[in-house]
Amino acid sequence: MRRRWRDGEGALRTPTGEVPLHVAASYRARTRGLLGRSGIDGALLLTPASSIHTVRMRFAIDVAYLDRRLRVLAVRTMPPGRLGRPRLRARHVLEAEAGAFARWGVAKGVTLDVRD
Repeated sequence: MRRRWRDGEGALRTPTGEVPLHVAASYRARTRGLLGRSGIDGALLLTPASSIHTVRMRFAIDVAYLDRRLRVLAVRTMPPGRLGRPRLRARHVLEAEAGAFARWGVAKGVTLDVRD
């Protein structure tokens, strides 16, 4: 069954535990993303999305491209002012402050879970 994503809060289950999650499912929320923030507590899930940019961002971020089942396809760290390449099978993009994914065990091939 397909999940209907909505803007809001939840928890992201990673291999090392749960972290706060902000979901950006509407056009307005995805467009805003992390712009104007000086940091983020937890992670931001952009859905649907297959690429991102860090133009006008204030800090470097970790980026994970996820498929429909929330399996990690690729992980990158992006400094401010960059354009990310689109990923063909990506359905969601997960963002967090640089270094967070290493602490959480988020790596290529890992399947994540979201709790409302």
